[in-house]
Parts: sequence; C-alpha cells; structure tokens
Amino acid sequence: MPAAAPGREGIGARIKRLLPRTLEGRTILILVVPVVIAQMITVYVFFERHFSALSVELSRAVAGDIAMLADEVERDGDNRVRVFAEASERLDLSVDFEPATKLEPEAAAHWNPLIEPILATALEERVGRPFTIGAYGDDNWVEIKVQLPDGVLVVRSPQRRLFSYTAFVFILWVIGASLLLTWIAVIFMRNQVRPIRRLALAAENFGKGRDTMRLKPAGALEVRQAAAAFVVMRDRIRRQIVQRTEMLAGVSHDLRTPLTRMKLQLALQPDGDDTDELRADVTEMETMIDAYLAFARGEGGEAPQRMDLVRILRDVVDGLPGNSAVTLDVGEPIDLEMRPMAMKRCLGNLIGNALRYATTVYVSASWHQRVATIVIDDDGPGIPPESREEVFRPFFRLDPSRNAATGGVGLGLSISRDIAHGHGGEIDLQDSPTGGLRVVLTLPG
Repeated sequence: MPAAAPGREGIGARIKRLLPRTLEGRTILILVVPVVIAQMITVYVFFERHFSALSVELSRAVAGDIAMLADEVERDGDNRVRVFAEASERLDLSVDFEPATKLEPEAAAHWNPLIEPILATALEERVGRPFTIGAYGDDNWVEIKVQLPDGVLVVRSPQRRLFSYTAFVFILWVIGASLLLTWIAVIFMRNQVRPIRRLALAAENFGKGRDTMRLKPAGALEVRQAAAAFVVMRDRIRRQIVQRTEMLAGVSHDLRTPLTRMKLQLALQPDGDDTDELRADVTEMETMIDAYLAFARGEGGEAPQRMDLVRILRDVVDGLPGNSAVTLDVGEPIDLEMRPMAMKRCLGNLIGNALRYATTVYVSASWHQRVATIVIDDDGPGIPPESREEVFRPFFRLDPSRNAATGGVGLGLSISRDIAHGHGGEIDLQDSPTGGLRVVLTLPG
C-alpha cells in the first residue's frame, strides 16, 4: 500500500481537526446533528410530497381557469367585459385584453423560482397557447400573458391561489424546534460538564501542590463516583506524605546524632592522614544523607505563591559559584504560581549541573501561549540519547564523564524533574547547538 504523500492530510485527520475538542462541544454535536438531519429529511419529504403536490394542483386549477377564459374570449369576443367581470368575482382573477399585440418573452420578469416551473408545466398542459409568466406589482401577484389570434390575454392571479403559506409556517416551526432543542441540549450539557471541569481543575491543582479541599462531588452518578474516588485518593496520598515526612524526620535525627558525635571525636583528635580521611568520609556521609532526605522529603510542605520566574532565575544564577560562565537571556517578567524555594532548587540543580561539566552555559527564558520555557545550553560532553531518560532515575550517574569524582550522588536531575512535575511541568534533554546538552524546562501558566 503506497504511503501518503508528505504534507497531505487524510479525510479522517481533516474531520478530527474540524470536530470540537471539548466534551461539551462533542456531546452537543452528537445530540444536534441527528436532530438536524431528521429535520432536513422531514423538510425534504414535506416539499417532495405535500408542497409539490399541492402546488401542482393549485397551478392546474389556475391554468384551467386561464384556458377557459382564453376559449371564451376566442369564441365570443363581444362578451369580454362580462367574462372578465365574472372572472374577477368568481375566480379571484384580474383579466385584461391587449388587442393587436404580440408577446415579448424576453420582457417578462421572473416571479418565483419554486412555483414558476410548476405553473409553466400546467399552462403547457391546459392552455396550449404561447404564454409568459412574470411578476406584477409586488411579489404577491403573478401575471400570465397568453397569445391569442387577435391580441394578448393578460391574467393576474394573487399568489394565494398558487402558493400555500403553510410551507413557511412549517419551515419556521422546524427551524424553531431545532434551535429550541439545541438550546436545551446546551443548558443540560453545561450542567453535566461543569462537575467534570471542577474535578479536572482539582486534579490539576493537587498535582501542583495547591489546595483542593473545596471539591464537592456533584453531577451525574458516574461523575460523583469519580469525584469521591479522587477525594479518597487525595486524602490517602496526603496521609502517606505526612507519614513519610514524620518518618524521615526521625531517621534524620537518628542518623545525624551519631554523625555529630563522630565529628566531635574527630575534632579532638590530632591532625593526620587517617584523621583527615575520616573527616572527609564523615562529611561525605553527611552530604549524602542530606541529599537522600531532600529527595525523599521533596518540597511539598512549601505553600505555592505567585512570583516572577525571571527574578527567581536571576537569583539562582547570582548565587551559583562560577556564575561568570553563565550567559542569561531573559525578557519581560513571567508571573507563575509556584513554590519559590523548590523552584530555586530545581533551577539551581539544572544550571549547576551544566556548570559542573561545561565551561560556558547559556540560559534563556520565554513566555508563549501561557507556557513558560527555560532553555539551558552548555558546551560540555553532553549525554548520549540512549541515557537521557535513565539520568532521571534516582542515584543514577553516568560513567566515566559524570561520576562520583565530579561530585554529586545522582539525585540532582531526579529532584529537578520531581519539582517540575509538582508544578505541572516537564524537563526534556536534547542536543545543544553549542555542542553539549540542552535542558528544556516547561511550566504551564
């Protein structure tokens, strides 16, 4: 099967692009389209069966009256006045005669595109003489001229003899009913979708560490069940976080106490190679414990607040050692709701990691379509594409380019991604134009 030409969309893709993206829009479409199709079929059947048949019968009646008048005028021209008077009184027709006149078909103005062909067919069947059909005065009258041997018979008929106004009433009813049903469907769907939107907003806020205590199950039974399940899940996760934090606080105290005693003992010992090595080991253990506890504890206890991301970025760069190697390119302030200390730690880990392995780092921040994007480029050795997902695993370190000798315990990127996810964002690793690694941090507004 030949592949589709590049740049050309299939029919399915085009239809999907035209469909509404929201549940409310798609549901309303599902409800409205069958109604509209049914109404269109009804209108078609009405015009095909009722309207057309009625118009044919009315046109034949008028054509028959005109044929009778034409015969009477040809048979007894002296009684034209009496015949025309009776036609006006009994047939509801206005009749006149133009002696010694020839028809001019081109001069006739079109009257009604729906009824005119039907009337023309009836006149051809019953009158059997040359004729023209045109408008007379306003649209409520039609003028039929019939060629007779000694002149032109002019018959003017009111539209009510050829056209039933019930057709307009029916069409208005169909349109009105469709609009009414659509309006009712929109109201009902909005009431049903509103609880789903609240649930989605609560889930998003909970994922970003914001308060979701106000969520109340509402709406249809299935939506209530989903909201209730979310509330139970949220409370369970919060309990687990509290229990983990309390446990880690105890672990931190239990581990730091013997380390403190060891540091005091080493401080009393005379300097020497063995003592220096022990001190270095104790310092390394303390650093590792701090990193492990920080990773496990996270930054969930910090309250979110609205702050300028550009300002935080500047503070992070100014506070890093070797910041002279960092080129910062930022524009207008970017106000986001975030946990500032956690965000500083995330950015500090990313930029510090770049500084550790590169000589020059380029940092830029931009705001587009309610998404903040921070790009960090370096000219270091980079990370192989096959390892770019593994480096986010806790305690994972690349070797030999990024190993323990360069510092760190393999938690910097893990902590940064955890903080980014806590803000609803993402971290992506790419090839940098400067030859090293590009880190792209995106945060929704």
